[in-house]
Amino acid sequence: MNVLFLTLLDFTSIDESGIYTDLMREFVKKNHNVFIISPTEKRKQKTTSLIDKGNYKILKLQIGNIQKTNMIEKGISTLTLESNFLRGIKNYFSEVKFDLVIYSTPPITLQKAVEYVKMRDDAKAYLLLKDIFPQNAVDLGMIKKKGIIGVLYSYFRYKEKKLYEISDYIGCMSQANVDFLLKCNPEISTNIVEVCPNSIEPLRIKKDEKEIREIKNRYNIPLDKTVFIYGGNLGKPQGIDFLIDCLKANKANEKVHFVIAGSGTEFQKLKTFFNYEQPDNAQMFEQLPKGDYEILANSCDVGLIFLDKRFTIPNFPSRLLSYMQASMPVLAATDVNTDIGEVVEQGEFGFWCESSNVEQFNKRVQQLCDNKLRIQMGVNARRYLEDNYTAKHSYEIIMNHIK
Repeated sequence: MNVLFLTLLDFTSIDESGIYTDLMREFVKKNHNVFIISPTEKRKQKTTSLIDKGNYKILKLQIGNIQKTNMIEKGISTLTLESNFLRGIKNYFSEVKFDLVIYSTPPITLQKAVEYVKMRDDAKAYLLLKDIFPQNAVDLGMIKKKGIIGVLYSYFRYKEKKLYEISDYIGCMSQANVDFLLKCNPEISTNIVEVCPNSIEPLRIKKDEKEIREIKNRYNIPLDKTVFIYGGNLGKPQGIDFLIDCLKANKANEKVHFVIAGSGTEFQKLKTFFNYEQPDNAQMFEQLPKGDYEILANSCDVGLIFLDKRFTIPNFPSRLLSYMQASMPVLAATDVNTDIGEVVEQGEFGFWCESSNVEQFNKRVQQLCDNKLRIQMGVNARRYLEDNYTAKHSYEIIMNHIK
C-alpha cells in the first residue's frame, strides 16, 4: 500500500524519535511504501529536495517561515502552505497512486492538497487532529471573532470545516477531543470520529546512578532534592504566568528543585523572572546539548505539564509520553476542559490541578516528595504507556478502516 503523510514537522529520517516518525516507522515495518512531505523553513536556506531511503521517501519542501517569526510572516506562510504542498505532490509524486493520505493539524490549510490526492487516486483520508484552530487562538486572545480580525477568524474557521469535510476519518487525541469536535461541528458524522492518541515506540530507558550523578553535578542540580522538570515549548499555550506564580510560591521549599528547559515566545518573560528573583531552588536552560538534555530529563523525579487556564479546547500535550517513557510520575496543571488530568489520575501515575490554583499545585508538589509514591507512580506510568500509547496501537486504529 502507498501511504502519503503530510506534516509540518521538520525531519530528515524516520529513525528519529517522535509521535509522527514512530508512526511512519510502524507503516514501513508492515511493508507499506511511505511517502512523506516534511517542510523546511525558508530561513534555513535549503532548496526543495527528495530524500530516497528505499522503502520510504521524504520530500523536504521549502516553505515560508512559520516558527519564531512575526504574526504577519507566519500568516502569509500559513496561507501559502497548501499551494506549496500541492505543487510538491504534483512535481515529485505524480507517478505514485496513493491508497491512504494521513495528515495532521496544525496546519488546517492543507485541504486542497488532501482533496487533490483523494480525487486523483481515490485514496482514503485520515486526519490526525492534534490542534483545534482557530479556537485555540481565540482562547488565548490572539484572534477575535468580530471586527476586522474577525474576517481572519471566519476564513480559518471555513478552512477548518472544509478539512473535516474531506476527511474520511478523524483521529482525536482523547475522548474530550472527540466530544468537543462533535459538539462544535454537529455536521460531522459520529461514525468517522475516534480516539487515535499521541503515541510512540517506547524506548527502554536505563537509569544509571553514576550517569545521573554526573549530569546533575555538571548542571549544579542537587542530588538530595525531588527534582521537577518542565521541558518543551515556553509559549502562550503554557500559561507562563502561572508557572512563575508556582515558582515564587516554592522559593522557600527546601525539599524540591525545579528545572525548566525550553524556548518559545514567553521565554524572555520567564528569564526576566529568574534574573530578578534568582530562586535558589530553580534553574532555567534555553539550550542544552541534545544528549545532555535527554540524560537530564530522564534523571529527574517528576515531569511537569502546563496549559493556560483560558483554554476551552481540550489540549493533550505529547510531552506526557516522554515522561511516561522514563517511568516518571506527572504533575499536570491545566485548564478544566482537557481530560489529561483525568487520564493521569485514573492511571495512577500522577496528579492534576487547575492552572489557576497555586495552593493546590503546592499540595501536589508536597505529595510527590514521597519517594515510595513516586516509584510506584513511575511504574504505573510506564505500564500505562505500553498498554495505551504505542505507535502500534495508532497504526492498528488507522488500518482498521483501510482493511
